[in-house]
Amino acid sequence: MGCCRSSLRTGTLPVKKPPGRAAGALPPHRPSLSLNQHQARPPSAARAGAAGREVPAVKEFSLEELRAATGGFAPENIVSESGDKAPNFVYKGRLEASRRAIAVKKFTKMAWPDAKQFAEEAKGVGKLRHCRMANLIGYCCDGDERLLVAEFMPNDTLAKHLFHWENQTLEWAMRLRVAYYIAEALEYCSSEGRPLYHDLNSYRVLFDENGDPRLSCFGLMKNSRDGKSYSTNLAYTPPEYLRNGRVTSESIIYSYGTILLDLLSGKRIPPSRACEMIKGNNLQVLMDSHLEGNYPTEEATTMVDLVSQCLQYEPRDRPNTKKLVSVLEPMQIKSEVPSYEMLGIPKHEEEEEPPTPPPQPQHPLSPMGEACSRMDLTAIHQILVNTHYRDDEGTNELSFQEWTQQMRDMLEARKRGDFAFRDKDFKAAIDCYTQFVDVGTMVSPTVFARRSLCHLMSDQPDAALRDAMQAQCVYPDWPTAFYMQAVALSKLNMQSDAMDMLNEASQLEEKRQKNTKP
Repeated sequence: MGCCRSSLRTGTLPVKKPPGRAAGALPPHRPSLSLNQHQARPPSAARAGAAGREVPAVKEFSLEELRAATGGFAPENIVSESGDKAPNFVYKGRLEASRRAIAVKKFTKMAWPDAKQFAEEAKGVGKLRHCRMANLIGYCCDGDERLLVAEFMPNDTLAKHLFHWENQTLEWAMRLRVAYYIAEALEYCSSEGRPLYHDLNSYRVLFDENGDPRLSCFGLMKNSRDGKSYSTNLAYTPPEYLRNGRVTSESIIYSYGTILLDLLSGKRIPPSRACEMIKGNNLQVLMDSHLEGNYPTEEATTMVDLVSQCLQYEPRDRPNTKKLVSVLEPMQIKSEVPSYEMLGIPKHEEEEEPPTPPPQPQHPLSPMGEACSRMDLTAIHQILVNTHYRDDEGTNELSFQEWTQQMRDMLEARKRGDFAFRDKDFKAAIDCYTQFVDVGTMVSPTVFARRSLCHLMSDQPDAALRDAMQAQCVYPDWPTAFYMQAVALSKLNMQSDAMDMLNEASQLEEKRQKNTKP
C-alpha cells in the first residue's frame, strides 16, 4: 500500500534551463535564519524578518483590546479561508497602542474549558521565534473566550496563490522557495521540542509583507483541548491517524508531502491518486500545466521523489525534517530575486511613524540642558569643547610616583582625542579616548561624556548610553552625565526614561546653582 518511488527519467519532461546558473553549479548557501538566538542577544536582534520589526514577547491581551483591534470582531475582518463552516474564525486587526497588524484566532465557546491549560499551551507556542513562521505574540482568556494573537501576514495563503490565482501562477523557483522555507520552519519547531503540527496544509502557509512564505503558528495548537487534529478532507489525512487517531512527527511529514504535491500540481490531488500517477509514470498529468514546462527535469524528479517518500504508508519509511531541508537547500535558485517580485506583488514600503516630540522637562534648563532637550548634537559638541575638563577637578589625585611613562602616554592619547574631538573626527576621537580609558590610571567623566557624544554622532546610541552611565559612576551628581543619558535614551526611542533623566539633570543643576550662590 506504500506510495511508490518516482521513476521519472531525464527526457520525460520538457527541459528549460533556469537563467543565470551554470550546469552543475550550486546556488550560494542559504543559512537557516532562526530567531531563537535572541535568547543570547539583546532584544533588538529578535526580528521577525519581514518588515524588520521586532517580535514582542508573548503576552496576555484583554478581550477589550482585541475587540477594539478587530472592530468588534466584525465579519468583514474575517480572513479564515474556511469561512463560517470552520470551528473557529481568524480575524485581521490592528492594535491601538502599537499600530501592529495582527491576526486573531477566536475559538468556539468552551473549546478549551480550562483557562490555565490554554494559557500554558499558548505560552509554550509563544516561546518559538523564527523568521519562517508567523509568530504567536499573545493570547486571551476572558470568561469562556479563548483567543490567540499572531503576526498578520497580508499576502494571502499558498492555497490562494496555487488554486485561485488571478494575475500569474507561482513560478518554479518560488515553489521551491516555499517548500524550503516551510521545511526550515518545521525543522526549527522539531528542534525546539514541538514537532507536532495540526492539520498542516496549504492554507497554513502564509505570505508576509515581503512575499516570503511563513508557517502559521496557529497549527501548533489544536482547535480544542480534546479536539481532532485534522479537520480537512479525510483523503488528505495520514493513514495512521485514521487508524488510531494519534498524531506523530511522522504524520506531519505526510501532511508536508501533500503541500509538496500541491506545489507540483497546482491543484488538490488526493495522495492516493498521486501515488498511482507516480507509480504509473503519469507525470505530465501530475505537473502543473500552468508552469508550461519551465522547470529543470532533474529538480522536478527530485521533488516528485520527495513527495513519494513523504507519502509512504508506513510512518517509519518517511524522511525527517532534517532530510527535507538538506534535499531542498541545494535546489534554491534565483536567491538574489526577492519573493515579492516572484509573487508579483508591490514592494513593501515601511510606514514612517511621525517623529516623537522631545520630552519637556519640569525645571528651567541650562544651555547644555536646552541643547540636549532638542537633540542638538552640534550644540552639545560645542559646549563640551568650551567646558574642556573643568568638571574633572578633584576626580583624580595623583602622586609623583604615578607620573610614569605610561601616564604620559595615556595623557598624550587623551590629547590626541581632544584634537580629534574638536575637529569633529569622531571615529579617531573614540579610538584615542578608548586608549585613555583602557589604561585605567585616571578616570575622567569628561572623557566618557565626550566619547558618548562621539558614539551618538556615529549612530551608536547603545554605546553612547553606556559611556554616559560611566560618567555618572565617576561623578554621581554631574548634570552632564544625566543629560547625555537623556539624549541616548531618546535616540533609543525610550522617551519616558529620557524625560526622567532630563528632569533629574535639571534638578541637579538647580541644586548646584543654589550651593554656589553667596
